[in-house]
Amino acid sequence: MNRVYKYALLSFFYMFLLACGTRKSVYLFTSFHEPANEGLRFLYSYDAYHWTDLNHTFLKPEAGEAKIMRDPSICQGADGMFHLVWTTGWKDDKGIGYASSLDLIHWSAQQHINVMPYEPTAVNAWAPELFYDDEAGQFIIVFASTIPSRFAKGEEDENNNHRLYYTITKDFKSFSPTQLFLDPGFSVIDAEIVKRAKNDYVLVMKDNTRLNRNILVAFSAHPLGPYTNFSKRFTEMYSEGPTVTKAGNNWLIYYDSYRLKRFGAMSTTDFKTFTNIAYEVKVPEGHKHGTIFKVNKKTLEKLKQAAKATN
Repeated sequence: MNRVYKYALLSFFYMFLLACGTRKSVYLFTSFHEPANEGLRFLYSYDAYHWTDLNHTFLKPEAGEAKIMRDPSICQGADGMFHLVWTTGWKDDKGIGYASSLDLIHWSAQQHINVMPYEPTAVNAWAPELFYDDEAGQFIIVFASTIPSRFAKGEEDENNNHRLYYTITKDFKSFSPTQLFLDPGFSVIDAEIVKRAKNDYVLVMKDNTRLNRNILVAFSAHPLGPYTNFSKRFTEMYSEGPTVTKAGNNWLIYYDSYRLKRFGAMSTTDFKTFTNIAYEVKVPEGHKHGTIFKVNKKTLEKLKQAAKATN
């Protein structure tokens, strides 16, 4: 066997294995149903466009006074552990919920983590989003909070004038002091960090001001910012809860179009031009604000079995 032929054969074999590995991955979409007291749900998809509800709650909320779970965000660490954070209350709650799992079925004891202990007047801690910084080996938790009279309020009430904050952890036992993550000059919530490449990050967020209430993006060379070059708002009014995944060459941005009572979706290759694909995707009715991540097919099959066994 000559060297050129051998190289071509090995290259083909490598690409075959890579393709097989890709097919073994599936998408999961965390979810909850109103009134948010039932707990963690999952949608799944093989192509990131067509979603099926597992029709099962995998974790009933116990953290916080209200005992609710909104905006569940899951991220997997380098050790394979899945970490989950969620909103535990609308107001007068400065904490978030947390639990961990190796299989998304059996969960650790739930914790209520006070992420605003240094801000006695903070009103809330909304929509925590997890991002694993693989270069620093740490998790970044970004969430929205209102501190009355801290920022120019514009059209917003003092108790609804949100900015983004963050804390960092490596073990979910100790956390860095919470700091301001982003003040774009307007009320902002529902932020998700997306890594495109080394030194190339996108922040997808909701402009929560009364005149907009829709989605935009900004860019940075570091996951913690600073974020600049804010885009135009590219979704309809009354859009929130964006989450992002990649399918082929396209980045898909899903969001809750809550006045239209359906999920919207945009496709982009560069986060500069966006194509509305809401009528090309299929999202089950009742699905609310969550985040998308990938697992192997074995994990999905176990989730299906667990759902079937208890339904």
